[in-house]
Amino acid sequence: MAGPARALLVALLAPVLVALLVAPAWGRGGKGHGDWDTGALLPPLPPREDAARVARFVTHVCDWGALATISTQEAVLGQPFADVLSLSDGPPGAGSGVPYFYLSPLQQSVGNLQANPGATLTMSLAQTDFCRKHGFDPQSPLCAHLILAGTVTKVNETEGEFAKQSLFIRHPEMKTWPSSHNWFVAKLNITNIWLLDYFGGPKIVTPEEYYNVTFQ
Repeated sequence: MAGPARALLVALLAPVLVALLVAPAWGRGGKGHGDWDTGALLPPLPPREDAARVARFVTHVCDWGALATISTQEAVLGQPFADVLSLSDGPPGAGSGVPYFYLSPLQQSVGNLQANPGATLTMSLAQTDFCRKHGFDPQSPLCAHLILAGTVTKVNETEGEFAKQSLFIRHPEMKTWPSSHNWFVAKLNITNIWLLDYFGGPKIVTPEEYYNVTFQ
């Protein structure tokens, strides 16, 4: 390609390439997403004395967590098996407290859950800008994190539409995932709750206390 023609092509393509490099990705913080990393949108942390309210806050503002199941893989049979899963408890500002997941039978965690539905979910404010703003290390108890234990089950038809929309509004990319993977919506039925948001060990919150919180 001649020099002038090449220079013209570079000049025409440069703005497009720059736009692709700086454009937000679809997903957390991306286009059309409920981005809690923006200070203007992240609600303030509730008083730490109100453990149930802080627990609901963590669940609501977190977009993903680590779900631990009991492995069915021969190499680690019966051992803990953790995987990162996207989640949502409702549209921004209208959380239900119920962690919903979009799962596929192709996922190893789902195979584990079919054999044993018991699971533990961990979420941390380290995924928001809260801990970075205050200089808290992700392992510091001041960087609040929550551990929920229970069983994972498919949602019923009555709950299904709300659960799916709750996931799609926070994770719009899910709408484009291949249907051949047989995606379905599931939830964690919470039986036990531990909140670590300050020094002195975890705070125990009952499911009743947790769900009785009105959090918007």
